[in-house]
Amino acid sequence: MRDLSIFIAGAAGEGIQTIGDVVARAFLRHGYPVFASQEFESRIRGGNSSVRIRIGDEATNAPTETADVLLAVNARALEHYRPALRPNGLSIAPDEVDGADLVRVPFAELAAEHGSAIFANAVAAGALCPAISLPLTALEATLAETFADKGEKTVAGNVAAARAGFAVASDQLADRRADDVPPQPNRYAFTSAHDVIPIAAAASGCRFIAAYPMSPSTGIITAFARHPELGVFAEQAEDEIAAIHMALGAIAAGARAMTATSGGGFALMTEAISLAGMIETPVVIVLAQRPGPATGLPTRTAQEDLLFALRAGHGEFPKVLLAPSDPQSAIDLTARAFDLADRYQTPVILLTDQYLADSRFSLERLTLPADATGARFADPAALDDYARYRFTDDGISPRLYFGQSEHLVVLDSDEHTETGHLTEDLVEARPAMVEKRLEKGHRLTRAIAPPASDGVEDADLVLVGWGSTKGAIDEAVARLRADGQRIGALHFTELWPLPTIEPRDGVRYWTVEGNATGQFAGLLESSTDLEIEGRIGRYDGLPITAETILEAIS
Repeated sequence: MRDLSIFIAGAAGEGIQTIGDVVARAFLRHGYPVFASQEFESRIRGGNSSVRIRIGDEATNAPTETADVLLAVNARALEHYRPALRPNGLSIAPDEVDGADLVRVPFAELAAEHGSAIFANAVAAGALCPAISLPLTALEATLAETFADKGEKTVAGNVAAARAGFAVASDQLADRRADDVPPQPNRYAFTSAHDVIPIAAAASGCRFIAAYPMSPSTGIITAFARHPELGVFAEQAEDEIAAIHMALGAIAAGARAMTATSGGGFALMTEAISLAGMIETPVVIVLAQRPGPATGLPTRTAQEDLLFALRAGHGEFPKVLLAPSDPQSAIDLTARAFDLADRYQTPVILLTDQYLADSRFSLERLTLPADATGARFADPAALDDYARYRFTDDGISPRLYFGQSEHLVVLDSDEHTETGHLTEDLVEARPAMVEKRLEKGHRLTRAIAPPASDGVEDADLVLVGWGSTKGAIDEAVARLRADGQRIGALHFTELWPLPTIEPRDGVRYWTVEGNATGQFAGLLESSTDLEIEGRIGRYDGLPITAETILEAIS
């Protein structure tokens, strides 16, 4: 089937997420890859929100600006989202809405006829089927699975309501009704990056998380709490300051630990990040970005915290910044975060965003890290005279945890000697400790992976992105190549320390990122030999799309 874009729009509280979830899973059941994203206002009821679904023969991991079919569950949603409808697109709306070229469906009336107002979502899903090539049987099977725990009566009511919506829409569509697509083997996993981070963390040996709820990071700690079988103790702290200090304490006691937050909460954590740098503690922090400053747009997406994360914490000490691009990347980089943090005894920040938290991707395979290890500790029996911050060639000292042996473990936020006791020795100890910590940063630079490269060898123009922009960049590159343009892409998921980049003569480099000031562009120009000719930025709270990129280039 062709690339099909569906917008399901309405107000918060009207069940559009339920409709979107049922339709998406019905197509997955039918064997087709689905990409689903959300955009919603920060309110419990009212406003304008949408679930956006893309379906095709091949998996697409990027949102789009326009829709082939718009299902609006109220008149205001129809007015708000109708400009996004493509030429010859189709709108489905309540029967009280006036206007040309509409499929009118009495959602509430049909739901009531079949037993309950709560069946209106099933009516709407059924009405979508003849417009989007989804066989009614696939939807019915998904409804039965979704509401199985509600009892046979509820299942029967939802199925009957869906059939009623299907019949009304089919009659109005007549020869515009889409032909059902043939079934295929169901081979796709359907998940978000934030869904898999807890699984990857547990597989990587994490045994403790402390966090304070803050959108869009909240789903990470709640996933740990919902799934005790992961073996990770989850603590909702009283605030973000407490959360990161709890994680540091758990690490000092021998556990791998993490925390998760968003912009304002991360701001509160910065002093403790500096503490982690001083006491050389391997903490993993998920920073789920959203637009700022201050509260900003708490339910929208952005890539505005890159430089904040890079500079978080006073003083000079190494840290690592990683940024996943999709669920598999989130699994790989979560394991990578724990490994690098432990190996170099330093904070690692995993930069996600609302887009990655709330979008679901179709992947044929998800692979957990096979070689994930637990925390690296020294063998107490091999140490005659233990010093927590012993000077070494690579700056990495032997690490023991509290109570591991009879050796004394001292962690001090003041500048300290090799044994961890505070010092005012400005001649030898202080310069040596600074150099020790920075040597770990030099070693980290050699450990960081280069960016993913796509078609840069013969490109005139190379798009450079990081984190969640990958799907949109890949789609834009494919479309431009199909148009005969010589274009390539470099995509970074390991952001800091920056790997060595060798620019190619005669090639123009443009960055693509979700902020207004080109933060990554500036970082590349200040820290590498790349000269950035163009900067494509989006800062309205919506994710980067291929259309965003193509419009900027044209």
